Amino acid sequence: MENQSQQPQPLNSASLQDVLSFSGGENRNLPKLLATDNSMSQWQEILKQIMEFLEKLPDYLGGIFNNNKRGLINLLLILSALVTVKVAIALLDAVNDIPLLQPIFELIGLFYSVWFAFRYLIKFETRQELSQKFNAFKQRSFG
Repeated sequence: MENQSQQPQPLNSASLQDVLSFSGGENRNLPKLLATDNSMSQWQEILKQIMEFLEKLPDYLGGIFNNNKRGLINLLLILSALVTVKVAIALLDAVNDIPLLQPIFELIGLFYSVWFAFRYLIKFETRQELSQKFNAFKQRSFG
């Protein structure tokens, strides 16, 4: 085994004039810095790549939207439905926090359910009438 200490080689191979070192004294163990011209050109390359990406981004996003238009619209409809349900639940919770309003709404719902059952569900003729109204509503809604 050889135990020779080797100096680390810089990762970027640069010419001697591109490498800066400290003047005076022993500088073998000090790190060598690349010249600012080379590092500036690297930053310029990185900035150039970023700018090219940002210039192509609207076209790229437009292509994604055009290729997946139906799926994205469905996704937006689902998300908007979820937001609507959340807002409705929050609104109902706010209304339920008002004293005496919750029991009043429960009574109104109970009375309407009883009225609906007596009006449409007891007799055969009224059930047929309800069925005809429902079919007419379906026809108007779905075409």
